[in-house]
Amino acid sequence: MPTATRRAPTGAGRPARPGYRCTECGWTASKWVGRCGECQAWGSVVEDGGPGGTAPRTSVTAPTRNPARPIADIDVEASRARPTGVDELDRVLGGGLVPGAVVLLAGEPGVGKSTLLLDVASRVAQGAGGRPDGARSSGRVLYVTGEESAGQVRLRAERIGALDPNLLLAAETDLGTVLGHIEQVDPVLLVLDSVQTIASSSVDGTAGGVSQVREVAAALIAAAKERDLPVVLVGHVTKDGSVAGPRTLEHLVDVVCQFEGDRHSRLRLLRATKNRYGPTDEVGCFDLSESGIVGLADPSGLFVSHELNHVPGTCVTVTLEGRRPLATEVQALVAPSMLANPRRTTSGVDASRLAMVLAVLQRRVGARLADQDVYVSTVGGARVVEPSADLALALATASSRENVALPRGLVALGEVGLAGEIRPVTGVSRRLAEAARLGFVRAVVPAGSVEAGSAPAGIELIEVRDLAEAVLATGVAGHR
Repeated sequence: MPTATRRAPTGAGRPARPGYRCTECGWTASKWVGRCGECQAWGSVVEDGGPGGTAPRTSVTAPTRNPARPIADIDVEASRARPTGVDELDRVLGGGLVPGAVVLLAGEPGVGKSTLLLDVASRVAQGAGGRPDGARSSGRVLYVTGEESAGQVRLRAERIGALDPNLLLAAETDLGTVLGHIEQVDPVLLVLDSVQTIASSSVDGTAGGVSQVREVAAALIAAAKERDLPVVLVGHVTKDGSVAGPRTLEHLVDVVCQFEGDRHSRLRLLRATKNRYGPTDEVGCFDLSESGIVGLADPSGLFVSHELNHVPGTCVTVTLEGRRPLATEVQALVAPSMLANPRRTTSGVDASRLAMVLAVLQRRVGARLADQDVYVSTVGGARVVEPSADLALALATASSRENVALPRGLVALGEVGLAGEIRPVTGVSRRLAEAARLGFVRAVVPAGSVEAGSAPAGIELIEVRDLAEAVLATGVAGHR
């Protein structure tokens, strides 16, 4: 009789099919896809290596070099922030750069990131910064550019006055070469412009890809922690304004800053969206010109016009950028319309917010605006997005509609509701203190938002409950 052959069980002896996992959120799939099905990230799905068991693969290989110590015995003096010499940057960072910290500076092309960091690098090289004990400190600063040639960076440095013998420049795009420069120069500060242009020959993919950006960031962070070297990385942004590359890049670094500004305006704002060493509600203001970039300790003058003629249609409000109050002037022009659908044009103001304020003015106050073109703009390229500017927007529009100028030295604070009520806003005391410092003598505020006796000296409070009361209190007739 022929011997029966034993049939192997289905699937026995076959190699396990590899799985795939998203490096951003951990989503798994049985086959490779270009886009994660959970977080919708592109290029983040990589091979997971299959089900290799649950046992840990890392074990103790050598005794620890730095044993654990009581937390009270840890020396903190070497880890304190050191000023960079740029006061507005130090304000955002929480005092300066911490040794070993990795800062990611992101912003749109042409906003001035390279100019700012070149100025910071030159100041640190010149010893403009200092140590926590107050002594001046200087050292060699390494500036690595992967987007421009060394000659282009040198021309910019000459234009803004950032030439210094201790500022070393290298045009490199290879990660291994950049690490070699760090070993050779032993700098006190490293600036890399930008992280998306550097690639490692040991990792597949082009520069700027998910794997390359992760490898470059990990290598530079390891070098920064080992040498107590502060590192500033320049990052690109996507169309929606977020940092380009894998989301893990923002988790790996210590500080994430956003550099914002309109190309048609000289004002630039620096915000910290993540900061392990300081606050995230501070804002730095800079003035970008052909001769360089300068910090603005008092930027309110950029947003308030200084015309001699007192004209209708202007009102000043005080907004809060982080914890910094900024006086901003809102201008409105109301003119008869020849169109079936009158124009509603804004610059620096949310169009939907303007539409709501106009509806409240027409319904609750009686201002005839249905047949009028309305143009609203801010002075100096400022962008007003918070609801506290609603009252100033409404008063400026009513002033232009009736051709009656508001009283001199007037500032308006308050949110306008659909019922016409004036709602309180946050930080009224800081806003009023800034208004008093700039010389304003009257303030229209929501009723009950300021405690008795807490108003700054020299400023008269006009408390209003609704928009109609505010229009009458400021001398603007809301209806005929």
